[in-house]
Amino acid sequence: MTDWVNAIDQQRLAEGENVVVDVDGTDVAIFNIAGEFYAIEDVCSHDGAEIASGELDGDEIICPRHGARFCVKTGEVKCAPAYENIATFPIRIENGTIQVRDSRWD
Repeated sequence: MTDWVNAIDQQRLAEGENVVVDVDGTDVAIFNIAGEFYAIEDVCSHDGAEIASGELDGDEIICPRHGARFCVKTGEVKCAPAYENIATFPIRIENGTIQVRDSRWD
């Protein structure tokens, strides 16, 4: 089991913003959507490029390269040219700090 990684003070991540953190060698994008926090792997399953710099539309992130869309809450692909979902990660808040961990190998 991987350890929880301190990402950012929850007060510093405003609604509609995201931050990318390293979690055991994986870039993870943490989003604040309507005061709730979600974490996805910062990679488009279409071509492997980063996705966090894309436009956020509701709870979907739009890949800045080719326009694929993914649900930030579930990692589910919503629009081609991607056809594979992207990984999501558990989030918790401890003493005002957003923490994330890579639970894929647990």
